[in-house]
Amino acid sequence: MSVSAPAPSPTPGARRPRAQIALTVLRSEELTPHLVRVVLGGPGFDEFESNDKTDKYVKILFTDSDGHDVTRTYTVREVNAAEKSISIDFVVHGDEGLAGPWAAAAKSGDTAIISGPGGGYAPDASADWHLLVGDESALPAIASALDTLPATARGVAFIETYSDADVLDLHAPAGVDVRWLLRGQRRAGEATLLAEAVSQHPWDEGRVHVFAHGERGAMKQLRDVFKQRGVTRAQLSLSGYWAFGRTEDRFQAEKREPVGVIEPVSD
Repeated sequence: MSVSAPAPSPTPGARRPRAQIALTVLRSEELTPHLVRVVLGGPGFDEFESNDKTDKYVKILFTDSDGHDVTRTYTVREVNAAEKSISIDFVVHGDEGLAGPWAAAAKSGDTAIISGPGGGYAPDASADWHLLVGDESALPAIASALDTLPATARGVAFIETYSDADVLDLHAPAGVDVRWLLRGQRRAGEATLLAEAVSQHPWDEGRVHVFAHGERGAMKQLRDVFKQRGVTRAQLSLSGYWAFGRTEDRFQAEKREPVGVIEPVSD
């Protein structure tokens, strides 16, 4: 008689792997020349356990040119419980990468395998004002945050993109100024518009709550600005979503290296 070994106990504090969910493409829409929205749903939606984070994200499974399974991380723009759908916005640069071309070619009935969601930020209702900063990769999270802010909220959002053709009409409280920073034909990571805009912006009185996500080098520039402004770690959600000149896999690997670390501001 054979005796099977007991399953190993999970390591204390270890992150539990998220189950994969199969979703169906319901429709896709080109929002701007560089942004495509894919709406996913189907029976698998009931397995999706949403959260209250405005930067909630999922991992999407793709197969690369060598036949290997790889994942890419994308922010969820909207969860529509009534429709039982999840909307995800993809930055598209022609045939570059895996996720962008897939989104550009997505059609009704296609399958997407996701896991998640994760997330760590939602606007602090007790803050005196809000500062939201990012490039196109952070646009879904910024737009979601603007959607949830109360009508009395004050603040400013700086969003970097290519041109007027890439500007979206976002919903925001009257007291939150949405400012688009246009860099022309340069790619995000080749400009310093975000750090310059934040450093030149008059600092409002009271406690600020900051969300700053996007290209890693730009986030490092912003970190220095926030240090100068006296922003504490508790007031700040700061992260690199990607790095200029790096593939997604290399960027993820560098998170464990000095070059990939965005040093925190003071407590």
